[in-house]
Amino acid sequence: MCELNVMVITDGKKEMFMESVTRIAVDDDSIELTGIFGDKKNVTGHIKEINFSTGETIIIKK
Repeated sequence: MCELNVMVITDGKKEMFMESVTRIAVDDDSIELTGIFGDKKNVTGHIKEINFSTGETIIIKK
């Protein structure tokens, strides 16, 4: 299974937001992340990059 680590950039600072993400759902500027065990987190912003080679997604937070 492909799992991603989600990093959030806020005011130019990159921080880990959630690990082992298996689903990303986007609705306008709202992004819902679902983890491997069904845990969920929401963030407002936009996706800058999804890199399957490194297993990382970068979100710019509003």
